Amino acid sequence: MRFKNHTDISEFLLVGLTADPELQSLIFSLFLAMYLVTIVGNLLILLVVSSDPHLHTPMYFFLSNLSLTDICISTTTIPKMLVNMQTRDQSITYAGCFIQMTLAVTLGGVENCLLAVMAYDHFVAICQPLQYRLILTPFFCVLLVAFSMLLSTGHALLHTLMALRLLFCTNVKIPHFFCELAQVIKFTCSDNYVNTLLIYVVGNIFFGVPIAGIIFSYTKIVFSILKMSSIGGRRYKAFSTCGAHLSVVFLFYSTGFGVYLSSAVTDSTAKNAVASVMYIVVPQVMNPFIYSWRNREMKTALRLLITRKPFILLCPFLGA
Repeated sequence: MRFKNHTDISEFLLVGLTADPELQSLIFSLFLAMYLVTIVGNLLILLVVSSDPHLHTPMYFFLSNLSLTDICISTTTIPKMLVNMQTRDQSITYAGCFIQMTLAVTLGGVENCLLAVMAYDHFVAICQPLQYRLILTPFFCVLLVAFSMLLSTGHALLHTLMALRLLFCTNVKIPHFFCELAQVIKFTCSDNYVNTLLIYVVGNIFFGVPIAGIIFSYTKIVFSILKMSSIGGRRYKAFSTCGAHLSVVFLFYSTGFGVYLSSAVTDSTAKNAVASVMYIVVPQVMNPFIYSWRNREMKTALRLLITRKPFILLCPFLGA
């Protein structure tokens, strides 16, 4: 099958969240603040993990990759929105829209897979502690992350290549702040039944399998914790280890499910765009706070990082 674009248009228009001029400044300031918090918070996690040898473990390796993914997701969507609002130009090129759409689907998939990988890490740490270092070797950890990226890229390319076959009408106005896959294919002039079917079938499988893995892992974890002796605070330590991750899992999937549910029960594109903020912006902002509040090791490492002199922070990167 040859994938060929039959569209003559050169750009799309991103309508954004609102057309009310009075709200534009407020939305711009809000999204700029959330973007800066996302970047600074997740970069701080990367710096803390890299600078503290005690955090050079599989769990924090996966956390670092999650933070990097959050930075990339936000950078893929928010800056273009801010530029359009500042210049009062709603346009995005045809190629730029498809690149943004592909990156958003890919990075969302990577985060989905990483959350499952992190659940597996907790499962091995709590249910098979004596074999933890034998199972989660550095090579295997890198392999898990690489496989997550490869699988997510393949998933995104499948949707993108199928979307490239569609014919788009002129003057396409997307009622969204970024090129979301489901919104883009709604405005095609050709039959999009196959594309819509792929989104629901392949998407449900792609996201359903990691969710099932997370549920399975934490079911085993709960049974293992209940069998533990409460002496020495072993149960508390086990629960605290999983607390931050469970909070992130709940935030990511609950907001994503909220978008899915809102699109199913309402045809309001404006409401769908607002709902999408909950999964493409909010989790990335909150993740650094969640891991800082709920993780004692991160708090300790962050405190040490703040009290150090600036030139000492460069030592891990300079090989000192």
